[in-house]
Amino acid sequence: MTLEERSLAAPGLARRRLSRALGLGKASGAVRAAVAVLVALVLVAPLLPGWLLFLLTVAFAKGLVVLGVVLLLRGDLVSFGHGLFYAAGAYTVAFALRWGLPVRDAAVLVLLGTLVAAAVAALVGLFIARYRGIFFGMLSTAFTMILYSLLLKLYWLTGGTDGLAARPASLLGLQPTADTLRLTQYYFVLALTAVVTYCAYRLAASPLGYLMRAIYDNEIRVEYMGASVRQAIYRTYVISGALGGLGGGLAAVAVGHVAPDLAYWTSSGEFVFVALFGGTGSVFAPLLGAVVFEFVRNYAFKLSPYTWQLLLGAVLVIVILFAPGGLWSLLEQLVRRARSPARGGKGRWWVSSSKP
Repeated sequence: MTLEERSLAAPGLARRRLSRALGLGKASGAVRAAVAVLVALVLVAPLLPGWLLFLLTVAFAKGLVVLGVVLLLRGDLVSFGHGLFYAAGAYTVAFALRWGLPVRDAAVLVLLGTLVAAAVAALVGLFIARYRGIFFGMLSTAFTMILYSLLLKLYWLTGGTDGLAARPASLLGLQPTADTLRLTQYYFVLALTAVVTYCAYRLAASPLGYLMRAIYDNEIRVEYMGASVRQAIYRTYVISGALGGLGGGLAAVAVGHVAPDLAYWTSSGEFVFVALFGGTGSVFAPLLGAVVFEFVRNYAFKLSPYTWQLLLGAVLVIVILFAPGGLWSLLEQLVRRARSPARGGKGRWWVSSSKP
């Protein structure tokens, strides 16, 4: 190759090397696969029974909360208090419908629940952003248990342990019939999930996303670089709280009932469970984990109503032993094994690092 040909080929070679270094090739493949799955979910929805539509709707709503947990996990922060934002978003929707506010559209109500949860996260984040490790996790648990106690004690407002019923809301000015309610809610939640997941995908590739990954690796070095670790954690925490409120609002619209258990510490622990179950290697992993988790829990309860938690624990142990990176890492291994023969290589199908 002549010097002129090398000079012409250099920019393309540099772009390819940069794409491989940033993982853009794999990311674009994941996006194409996600778009294909989204199209399939849209097309097959009218053929699915009502119970399955409801299960997927709730799974997608909880998957958004888990996505918020994963955003913090990518900075080595474990939050056991996302039930706080989940309940804040859900109760905001329930209060709005119960008090007969003029706003009865599901899109506006969910947006309102998201803003309330984001405001709560902005307030709590002022106290919690300075802590790390076990202190971060326990302090987040303390805040959510405060809300749980208030929801129990303020019976005249929250209904206590009975909770509140959320009447069916309209959607974009239209009131779905009883026959189309489940399908309409499914499409609504699916559309929001797709948009928010794409935004999270862009966030992970933004300076804030890379800064959180750098904090995971070496927080002190990030400070030496001149970046504010506390500001990065605070902003991510607010975004994470908003995702929790969004998931709670969607769950309230789909289920039609809210209860104080949404803010209990076991609810927050469930979100962390699903985050580890699905993995942190991609923004699509929480959705995969949430869907599989809901199916496993429902069938485990059907097979063994009194020991279904034991079955869930066994499934998590198996995933940790054979796929420390979660279900997403297992999926990546299968894809890698399928591609390796075509490339003539032996392939590395074993688990790589579970580090985000």
